[in-house]
Amino acid sequence: MLSIRPATQDEPREPTSAVLDRLLKGAPDEDVTLAWLIAGLRERSFGIVMLILGLVALIPGASGVVGVLLMIPAVQMMLARKAPAFPGFLARRRISKRKLARLVARINPILRRIERVVRPRWATPFEATKMAVGLVVLLLAATLLAPIPFSNVIPGLVIVLLSFAYIEEDGIALCIALAAALASLAIVAATVWAALRGIDFLDRL
Repeated sequence: MLSIRPATQDEPREPTSAVLDRLLKGAPDEDVTLAWLIAGLRERSFGIVMLILGLVALIPGASGVVGVLLMIPAVQMMLARKAPAFPGFLARRRISKRKLARLVARINPILRRIERVVRPRWATPFEATKMAVGLVVLLLAATLLAPIPFSNVIPGLVIVLLSFAYIEEDGIALCIALAAALASLAIVAATVWAALRGIDFLDRL
């Protein structure tokens, strides 16, 4: 099993969809905060946060803001922090329980389908895996800042795949996601280089 938790924990692993259901049932009656969500998700908080931001990055026009936000948990993963910590104004931002319930209701059916394929396997060191994923997400987040049309699609999809592989502790899916990340970085680098060469060519005319 991919060890993305401390080795002392031997209890059966709970599916992420079940964790979200349990978190929703224990939510306050009206509003919740980002800090409360992160505390409830515990060791999966990095993965869930990156998964949600990766999905938002696919929305046209949102990739720039998402790229900056993604850098926060990515750097903290590289520093081996236990959970992501956002600035106070974000951590204290209130979210209605109704909106949270709608989000969980949309995500969980997809998660349950993916959980049939992506599952714990191929053990890797906990801290090394976290830092490696953080570095790759940081690089992908930087590519989201590129002002090139549709350049957000591939990095966004790769971040979603990488996040889910990390959450579900699947070493095989993680290797596939890392290979996809390298391909994505190469594509964006080639696109930026071609754009710069094109600008230089036009300046010479």
